[in-house]
Amino acid sequence: MINNVRERNPMPEQPREVRCSNFDEVALGYTEADAIREAMRCLNCRKQPCAAGCPIHQRIPEFIAKVAEGDFEAAYDIITVRSTMPSICGRVCPQEQQCEKNCAHAVRGEAVGIGRLERFVADWHAARHGVDAPVVEKKGKKVAVIGSGPAGIACAGDLALLGYDVTVFEKLSYVGGILTYGIPQFVLPNSVVDREIETLKARGVEICTGSAIDKDKSVDDLFAAGYDAIFVGNGADVPQTPRGLDTSLEGVWSANDYLTEVNLNGANLPASIKNAKRVLVVGGGNVAVDAVRCARRLGAETIMVYRRTIAEAPARRDEIAHTYEEDIEIRELTNPVECYSKNGVLTGVRCEKMLLGDPDESGRRRPVSTGEFIDVECDNLVIATGTSYSEDVVDTTKGIDKDQWGGIATDENGKTSRPGVFAGGDAVTGPQTVVKAMGAGKKAAVSIDAYLSAK
Repeated sequence: MINNVRERNPMPEQPREVRCSNFDEVALGYTEADAIREAMRCLNCRKQPCAAGCPIHQRIPEFIAKVAEGDFEAAYDIITVRSTMPSICGRVCPQEQQCEKNCAHAVRGEAVGIGRLERFVADWHAARHGVDAPVVEKKGKKVAVIGSGPAGIACAGDLALLGYDVTVFEKLSYVGGILTYGIPQFVLPNSVVDREIETLKARGVEICTGSAIDKDKSVDDLFAAGYDAIFVGNGADVPQTPRGLDTSLEGVWSANDYLTEVNLNGANLPASIKNAKRVLVVGGGNVAVDAVRCARRLGAETIMVYRRTIAEAPARRDEIAHTYEEDIEIRELTNPVECYSKNGVLTGVRCEKMLLGDPDESGRRRPVSTGEFIDVECDNLVIATGTSYSEDVVDTTKGIDKDQWGGIATDENGKTSRPGVFAGGDAVTGPQTVVKAMGAGKKAAVSIDAYLSAK
C-alpha cells in the first residue's frame, strides 16, 4: 500500500532550547513505525530516478520496499551491497542535492526521506548485531592505504574482504579523517565512526596512526617495504584563506583547526575559543554551518556571513534550518575583507556588502562588490571558505602526475600515472561528499584487485 501523504514524516529532534547547550546528536532517528510510514510513501518508480541521482547508484526503491514490509534486515543487506558506511552516509550526505532531488514526490511535495531511511536501517542493524568478522581466503599480497577518511576506509574494507593484507597509514593521531575531526558530534557522533573503524579492524586491517607519508616516509619506501599496491586517499585539507584576512592573529582560525579543537579537545580548549564572546564564521557550506553551531553551543554570540544569499549556499537545507532555529544570525551578501586587531589579538572584521551578478561557472550568481563597508566586532573569526589539495604524497614521489587543478590525475578506475599507485576521493576531485569519496575508494579497490590479479 502506498502512502500518498505529500509531506515526509518529521524527524524526531532534540528541542531547540535543549540542544543549544549540548553536543549530543540533534536528529534522534526514526522509530520503526516512522520508518515504515515514510517508506510507504515511495512510488517505486519504474525508471528509479532516485538511484540515478545517487553517486553509487544505491538500490533505493528495493531497500525502501523492504522497510515498508518491516523487513529491516533485508533492507540492510540490500544497502550494504553498494554502501560501506550507511550509518554515516544517512546522516551527512546531501540527499536533497542527489537522490531525493530526483524523487517524484518532490515535484508537488516533499521527497521521500531516503537518507533518513538509510540511517534508520543502519542503526537498527547496529543495535542488534556485533561487528562482522568474515573469514576470507588470503591472497598473500599487501596493499597500503594512505589516509583513513571515507575513501581510505571504503577501499581498505573492500580489499580486506577480497583477501588482501591491508595497512592504513594515517598522519594524525586519530582515525577517521574528516569524519572524526571535521564533523561535530551533534551531526555525526564519534560512536558511529568508531563502529566503522572497528569493522575494518575485524576484517584484519592494520591501522598505523601518526604515520605520515611524505618526505620522511614516501610511497617509494612503502614499495620497498613489500607493499604490492598503494591507494592514496589523503584528502584535501589545506585551508584556503581569502585575501586580506590575517591568519596570524590570535582568535583567527581555519575551520579545520577550529573544528578539530572542538571535536577532539573539548575538555582542553584553547583560551581564545573557550572564552570567546562573539564569533564570526565566514562561508556558506556545511563546514561553516558546523563551526557556527559549535560556537553557539560554547556560549558565544554567533554570526555567519556569506558573500552570496542563502539560496546559493551549498550547505544542506536541514542544517541551515537548524542554524536559524538555534538563534544564529546569518548575514547574506556580506564578504569579510580585513581584520582589526590590538596587540596581535583579533578585535573585529571589516566586511563589504555585495550584490549578485551573472552566474559563474558553478551556475550560481556571482557576488559583485558594492564599495559599501561595515565593521563587525568579534574576538573569534573562523574561516570556512574551502580547502585545497595536500601535496605531501605527490610532491615526494616520482611518477605521480597532477591534473590542471592540482589534484592527483587518475583514470576513471582510480589508476594514477605510476604503476601500482591508485587514488580517489578528495585527493583527486577536491572537496566532495562522503558518498562520492566512498564510491571512489570502492571503485579503486576493484581496480587494485584487477591489477594485482593480473601480476
